[in-house]
Amino acid sequence: MLKVENVTKYYGDFLAVDNLSFDVRKGEIFGLLGINGAGKTTTFRMIMGLLDSNSGKITLDGKPIDYSQTDKIGFLTEERSLLTKLTVKEQCVFFGTLKGMSKEKIEQRLDELLKKFGIESYKNKKIKELSKGNQQKIQFITAILNEPELLILDEPFSGLDPFNVELFKNEIAELASKGSAIIFSSHRMDHVELFCEKLVVLLNGKSVIEGNLKDIKDKYKKKNIFVKADIDIQKVKKINGVVDVIKYIDEYEIKIDDSKNVKEVFNYISKCDNVTKFVVEQPSLNEIFVSIVGENYEQ
Repeated sequence: MLKVENVTKYYGDFLAVDNLSFDVRKGEIFGLLGINGAGKTTTFRMIMGLLDSNSGKITLDGKPIDYSQTDKIGFLTEERSLLTKLTVKEQCVFFGTLKGMSKEKIEQRLDELLKKFGIESYKNKKIKELSKGNQQKIQFITAILNEPELLILDEPFSGLDPFNVELFKNEIAELASKGSAIIFSSHRMDHVELFCEKLVVLLNGKSVIEGNLKDIKDKYKKKNIFVKADIDIQKVKKINGVVDVIKYIDEYEIKIDDSKNVKEVFNYISKCDNVTKFVVEQPSLNEIFVSIVGENYEQ
């Protein structure tokens, strides 16, 4: 298990991470989110042992993360970190050797992953000859080559089309099922919702949202009601608690500020003609993120 306890990091007088705590268990996919400059990259670098914290501690399976632990870790950075003049095989042998893998094991694992991602023919091609999407695949392969106990993924789907996003998702889910603890960071909240049971949202280095995703949604009182009916938008907007009404091609989305106001909206809709749909849904993680981070950002 990865455990981050009361970690604080300053760059000079600038507070980058402020008393941050969370844990990621084996087989768990954990979301670490935030706007640009929120402290995510600094946190990743402290976990990797690339930066020292000013206070607090970070442990993996109860031990401080040092060179004796790094062979257990995989890290996919947001920035490209490939040596473009090397071939795919040379790149993976280089990274695998750094992780203490034998050449035989590296080649076996590489062949397995190249086949999974449908790029077996690229094994002896130079990195610079590959498209951005295929370079991202190779970067991902280098991160998971050692079947890490802890895997850190910073914007893993960058530059990928929907088909390849599915390939990545399946591999991430498989790694988690085998016991890898995974930290996932993305600006795409829909991706986070698909994966993460728990998450932390950072703003100015401090946690502003944290906990189980289901609990976060349950506590967030705002709800969205999707309706198919002949309604008067102006009348709906006057109902207590209605924040907005959005018209789509064949339905309406009614946003309310508290679940207790659902009954009032239902009472009005039930009297309308041609009612074929009335569905109350929790807001998306993206809505919660924008609302809570926005409120705190303005303070």
